[in-house]
Formats: sequence, C-alpha cells, structure tokens
Amino acid sequence: MARSDPRPRQAKNAALPLPDEVALVLQGGGALGSYQAGVYESLAETGIEIDWVAGISIGAVNAALIAGNPEERRVERLRAFWNTVTSTLPSFPVWHNDQVREFIHEWSAGFVATFGVPGFFAPRPIPPMLAAPGSCEATSFYDSAMLEGTLNELVDWDLLNDGPMRFSVGAVEVESGNFHYFDNRSERIDARHVMASGALPPGLPPVEIDGKWWWDGGLVSNTPLAHVLDNQSADTLVFQIDLFSSIDERPRTIMDVMAREKEIRFSSRTRQVSNQLMRLRKEREVIRTVLEKLPDDLLDDPDVKKLAELSREHAVNLVHLIYRANAWEGGARDYEFSARTMDEHWAAGQAAVCGAISKAGLLATNIIDGKTAAFDLTSR
Repeated sequence: MARSDPRPRQAKNAALPLPDEVALVLQGGGALGSYQAGVYESLAETGIEIDWVAGISIGAVNAALIAGNPEERRVERLRAFWNTVTSTLPSFPVWHNDQVREFIHEWSAGFVATFGVPGFFAPRPIPPMLAAPGSCEATSFYDSAMLEGTLNELVDWDLLNDGPMRFSVGAVEVESGNFHYFDNRSERIDARHVMASGALPPGLPPVEIDGKWWWDGGLVSNTPLAHVLDNQSADTLVFQIDLFSSIDERPRTIMDVMAREKEIRFSSRTRQVSNQLMRLRKEREVIRTVLEKLPDDLLDDPDVKKLAELSREHAVNLVHLIYRANAWEGGARDYEFSARTMDEHWAAGQAAVCGAISKAGLLATNIIDGKTAAFDLTSR
C-alpha cells in the first residue's frame, strides 16, 4: 500500500521512522500495570510520540495519566500514581530463592486482599452478603471511591478531552452485556469512564454513567486493539503492551495452576483478537492484489467497486511487548502491590522497549514501505 506521505517523521532520539499515527494499546492486569508505565517512559525517552492511547482496566488508568498530562509531566504523574498505590507495602529485601520470594509475594497479595490499596480501593466494613440487595455494598467486596480522588488529582481532564492525543477505554454494560469504548473523539471523558473500565467484579463495584452501570472491559476483551484498528485514519504503528503471556511451563503446584489459568484466560483472548485482525488484513491484501490485475473494462463494475471499497485500509505495524512473569510470581501477581515488585515491573517495561528499539530496522522497512506486519519482540 502506498503511503500518504513518502517522508515519514522520525522518532526524536532514535533512527526509527514513524507513520502518520502511533498508538499505545494497554491491556488490563492490575498491579502488573507498572510494566506499562516503564514502557511508556522508555518510549518517551526514545522520542516516539504517541498520538492515540487506548486501555482496558489498569491500562485505562495508565492511559488517562498519559493523555491527561502534558508531555513533560507524564512520567512524573505515572510515578506518582504507582508510588501511591504501593506505599503501604515496603520494598522488601531480595532473597535469591524463588520459594522465599514467592512466600513474600503471596503474603503481600494477602495483605492487599485484607486491607486494600491506598488511593485505589478499600475493603467494605460490612460483607456484601449482609448489605441491602441492589446497593453497591451488596455487589462488591471493595469500595473504589478513593480512585476517583486519585484520578482527579493526577489527571487534567480538560487536556485529556481537548488535547491532541486520542483516548479510548473499554467497559461492559452490566445489564445488556454489551461492550463499549468511551472515546474522547465522541464524548466527554471523566474519572467515571476510567473507573468503569477497571470495575472488575466481584471485587470492585459497577460504575454508573448516565443511568447505565458498567464493569471492567476485560470481561469481554482484555485488549482495545480492535477499536484502534477499526478506527485508524492513517498508516499506524501500534505498541500493544500485554501483561499476561500465553506461553509458560506446565504447572507444578496449585499456585502455578492458578497463575497459568489466569495467563491463559487473559492472554488467549488478546492473542486471538490480534491474530484474527491480522489474518483479515492479509486476506484484504490478497484481494487488493487480485483487483490490481483486473482489466480496465472491469474496474467500473459495481461488484468490483464494492469489493475494492471493502478491502481498502491503512497499513499497520503491530509490535507486541509482553510481560514475562518471574518464577516466584503466582496467581496473585495482578494484586500484589508492593513497592519492590512495582519497581521490577517498571524496569522490565523499560528493558522491553530497549530490546524492541534494537530491532528497529525490522520495523523501519515495513513502515517505509507501508506494509502490514506483526512482531512479537519479547518472545522467548
């Protein structure tokens, strides 16, 4: 496909050409979300400017912190959020023993389950089974009201809504089960929309917006990739940041089983969506190739015109950056909000970008040629 601009812009600090649009796609995954913050910090340092950020669940929170702050304050605000939510649990000393580290990891997650996360959610004083049916207290174990205050403190909603960066977050309408993207190109966004995208039941309560109640978008799809590709208006480079890997060893303990089940549940949907979308694009590419071979007297045929319109699309280069869990991280990894683990996830995100940029030549060839391709640059 021919590019609309044969002279692509360049990343400020790296020899990587950029297409007309660069999107950052952030998956849900709770405490693992600091990996995404590390990715963004390194992308910013590399000079890769983000035009569109889309998220689900914790990815929606990170997306709001990015889109809702000026470029020079985004990393600072990301760090402020993650320092807040991990402030209760200290940076424990490192033991070079997976069993000891796993015990500390699970203890930390148990502490969060008991006492909540500062600036995010807190346990309800009355169990939901004893609360009045129909109330938020009866439909969740935790109260997430404090997250609204945290977001309002760290996000400039006017900038998020009126600024140059497109912003999208996904949520599920409780009664209909329909999936919906809240997008600043079509509606005014505030803290409720971000909280709705991360309202994972039965832990967190549904969020009411204009008479409808919403749950975490990860119940339907843990990645907003489809929304980005269905609505792109130019050739696009997509960084898809996944927090669960589809590949891992066979479980050996019950904790391994819990961890592996969660990985498969969330990552398989992401991989399925990615593979399906890229397969459809390859099929359309074949259709365009065949249409180019048709004689001129068939080009005005109504069916040919319709087929040409259906197969028309912009090119996309999809880069997967996938968090690879440590051996000691079990099924509680998405709610283990300790400072040390947060720092390690953040550093892993930074390292993933460095690894991807080291293979920039692979991306550059496709971007310059306007070709569609997908790359898993953190595969084992």
